[in-house]
Amino acid sequence: MNTPGTSTGYFERLTVPWYWWLFAAGVAALICYEINLAARGASWMYALFPVVFLLAAAILWSMSRASVGVRDGELWAGNAHLPLDVISRAAAVPAEAKSAALGRQLDPAAFVYHRGWIKTLVAVVLDDPDDPTPYWLVSTRHPERLLACIPAATTLD
Repeated sequence: MNTPGTSTGYFERLTVPWYWWLFAAGVAALICYEINLAARGASWMYALFPVVFLLAAAILWSMSRASVGVRDGELWAGNAHLPLDVISRAAAVPAEAKSAALGRQLDPAAFVYHRGWIKTLVAVVLDDPDDPTPYWLVSTRHPERLLACIPAATTLD
């Protein structure tokens, strides 16, 4: 599968849940219905219906473009990347501890790559004197797979 020594490493797309697409379609249909009521059945309004659905799909698609991965000796979170050799330790943050990690315990200088629909995080502590960032918090659905690709990772068994 994914091993620390390979160039492929690990990749995860942080897509929105499937039921968000159903909800967005329902909201788009409701907006189309409101347009229909406001336009009183004018023929031009039917041209707006595909635009409304495409706009809803574009919003969800853009939210689903977020990704996390390890490749070529670097941890990637979106467009940000971090060399693995500056990581002193890394550990999973379970769903129960997520609110504490993102709340009162959060250091303002930390790098946070958070997606609200993802329940778990990975905390990556840095050991880089040139970087003022103390740690990264990165959303992931599979923290154990991501940590398997980080040599400094610790497991809580």
